[in-house]
Amino acid sequence: MDLRQIYTQIINEHNNNSYHKHHLEDPTVTKDGVNPSCGDEITVELKIKDGIIADAAFTGYGCAISQASADMMIDVILGKEIDEAKKLIDLFQRMIRNELTEEDDLELLEDATSLQDIAHMPARVKCAVLGWHTLEEMLP
Repeated sequence: MDLRQIYTQIINEHNNNSYHKHHLEDPTVTKDGVNPSCGDEITVELKIKDGIIADAAFTGYGCAISQASADMMIDVILGKEIDEAKKLIDLFQRMIRNELTEEDDLELLEDATSLQDIAHMPARVKCAVLGWHTLEEMLP
């Protein structure tokens, strides 16, 4: 199995078995995101306590890439301080723009690195970044 097949498998796993796709009880902040070019919609919900993302979830609909990316994003940010989550958002966005290739930085993104090749598919970039942009807009 080549690397591309492994990445496709990771994306499908996060899309089909989204652990974080549900509503939170009493979120402290909620934000809707929309990709008007394809119709993907997402709502990100966070529980922030003492500057730490204590819990997170998302709901919505869209293509496999937008849904898998949101699920991966939550895996990466859970338990992180706000400033650390902002750095991870920046890393992801730089990776998607093909501006980030340092292995040490990529490792911080965990499964989200499976979306790295999206940089070569301009029509899919907005799908991959939908959840990340939504998260960025909601963080203080």
